[in-house]
Amino acid sequence: MTASFSLETKVIVVTGGTGVLGDAFTKAIAAAGATVVILGRNESVAKQRVEKILSTGGKAIALIADVTNENDLQSACEQLLSVTGKIDGLVNAAGGNMPKAVVQPDADIFKLDISALKQVMDLNLFGTLLPTQVFGEAIRQTGSGSIVNISSMAAQLAITKVLGYSMAKASIDAYTRWFAVELANRFGDKIRMNAIAPGFFLTEQNRALLTNADGSFTERGKLVIQNTPYKRFGHADELTGALIWLLSDASAFVSGTVINVDGGFSIFSGV
Repeated sequence: MTASFSLETKVIVVTGGTGVLGDAFTKAIAAAGATVVILGRNESVAKQRVEKILSTGGKAIALIADVTNENDLQSACEQLLSVTGKIDGLVNAAGGNMPKAVVQPDADIFKLDISALKQVMDLNLFGTLLPTQVFGEAIRQTGSGSIVNISSMAAQLAITKVLGYSMAKASIDAYTRWFAVELANRFGDKIRMNAIAPGFFLTEQNRALLTNADGSFTERGKLVIQNTPYKRFGHADELTGALIWLLSDASAFVSGTVINVDGGFSIFSGV
């Protein structure tokens, strides 16, 4: 049983590997035995994280690329294949929100910042689709593997303010299901695609929305905790169990699924 959860000998690419969730993901993947590829725009952070993993006996490689730039991704993929010769998995962890795409309660909803909404869609949706086009093709050419996308509670429930992010993550869910079917129709069980939908985890992008400078909850933070049966925010490493399972052979018959890791947020009516 334990062997089926191992990522030994696998090469796994993590986009957004320089972010908060990406840090937890890359550490867990390395601990499971894979060569983890930390892909992001911040070269110094990527290299620091690689060095830390190497210092603990793990295997890691840094790649610098913008997930919305196909040429960047293609160059990074070619560089990686020249070293590893194969890719066995892809985690599309790059994403996030932008201040101008947040719709405040007093904003005119008929004068939305369309440009900002498009930017959020571009980062989250096409920042998932483009890496899949590039690294997914490499998985197909070099063997078999698993692709894991990152969804959100905002894809399943109406969460105020975050319109662009909600639309983008709902699109991720639709893309995950559609692409999983097409992968199976064309390649059988060789390549799988699934998604993880985190509940509320504190990151640099949402910290100011959910907590005050002194660490206490904002009104929005209080509402989240109130509607989370666990009555707390998640810890980044609490996502890694589902991630390792989806990347490993233990989930070989799982595709097109969105796994909620949310402390019960998605199932609670508030009553």
